[in-house]
Amino acid sequence: MAKAPDSTAVAEAEREGSAQDGVDTAVGAARPPAPVAPRASRGFPSAVSRTGRVSGLDGLRTLAVALVIVHHVEPDALPGGAVAVDVFFTISGFVITRLLLAEYVRRGGISLMSFYRRRWLRLVPALLALCAFCALLASTTDLWGFDGSLQAAALSATFLTNVVRATESGPYSDLTSPLAHTWSLGVEEQFYFLWPLLLLFLLRRVRARTVLLCTAALCVLPLLWRCVLWNPDAAHRIYNGTDTRADQLLAGALVAVALARLRSDDPRLALLRTWSGRLAWPALALLGLVAWQVPVTEDLGVWTAAWYTVGFLAVAALSAILVAALELRPETRLSRLLALTPLAWVGRNLSYGIYLWHYPVVRLLASLGVTEGRLAATVVLTLLMALLSYYAIEKPFLRRAHRARAPRPALAAAT
Repeated sequence: MAKAPDSTAVAEAEREGSAQDGVDTAVGAARPPAPVAPRASRGFPSAVSRTGRVSGLDGLRTLAVALVIVHHVEPDALPGGAVAVDVFFTISGFVITRLLLAEYVRRGGISLMSFYRRRWLRLVPALLALCAFCALLASTTDLWGFDGSLQAAALSATFLTNVVRATESGPYSDLTSPLAHTWSLGVEEQFYFLWPLLLLFLLRRVRARTVLLCTAALCVLPLLWRCVLWNPDAAHRIYNGTDTRADQLLAGALVAVALARLRSDDPRLALLRTWSGRLAWPALALLGLVAWQVPVTEDLGVWTAAWYTVGFLAVAALSAILVAALELRPETRLSRLLALTPLAWVGRNLSYGIYLWHYPVVRLLASLGVTEGRLAATVVLTLLMALLSYYAIEKPFLRRAHRARAPRPALAAAT
């Protein structure tokens, strides 16, 4: 049996929420007042009112990216730290979908070109800087950790790392290893390309209630597909494939669609608020238990088969519970804890940069033979590089993304 994929993880990805276009990005920003009038809501009466920043989600990003770093530096301490990838996927699906729904309700359409432009401005400049840095080290030094960076950089810059890794049935090759962690960015970017197209098609063709049902049905399809694909040699294919990981992003999208469908006085919303609040701590505890005790990327026979089929969807459900609780219950102890200013600020501004730079920093320190204090050194260097990336690269491009203006409604619908 091929060894299950390594735990190169996402933060991110993207942290799409780190650049919520056209909305107030202040921590704890007040949400717009009342839902849209029924006739103007297009079946999503709360879509516009639910676009404010959720500070608890930013804090959750910080917690997740911390798990990723510890897992890559001290895998024996957190053998299941790769579960942070799943959490990031669900957060990203939630944030992206509610932004798309809000634009649809406001404008009567979704400007796909504007959406893709904002995504490019948010993600690609910082990624290209990382690729250039790794390629420079490969060309000017003898550090073994950056051998093959030119090929890896080309794959990362085109978001194809996950595609290459998915085709490798045995141990991973060195083709992507210097930037292997960008596999998750490939999954997210491919999802970001396809999901807005499909969502816009559904919004135009069917009723809002049917959009909700279709999104729920789509969450089940990757599970069925994984069950069809599963065999020990397909572990890499399942772990890295966008089609086989889509349910984790769609779980967040489902939360966004459901909340946009429910008015503030809907009793179903009150029920969802109550139960998400009750289940939030158990969901977080289960995810923490997996990170602490379960080597999810090792060959464990029956457990590996269960994890690579049903397990991904189960973790997506736990992540979706957390997302819903943080969105609907900002007054709870968990929400207040995750919304603490340092946690929220790092998650909002640095989580993408931390994710990008932590893995090359790990390889750099390993190439230099650093063993004592490796975790502390990784954290310090990664934070420094993430701060540099944010202020020198990401923030200037974010300003351009926020200045981007969507077309008029008629043109947006045509797009």
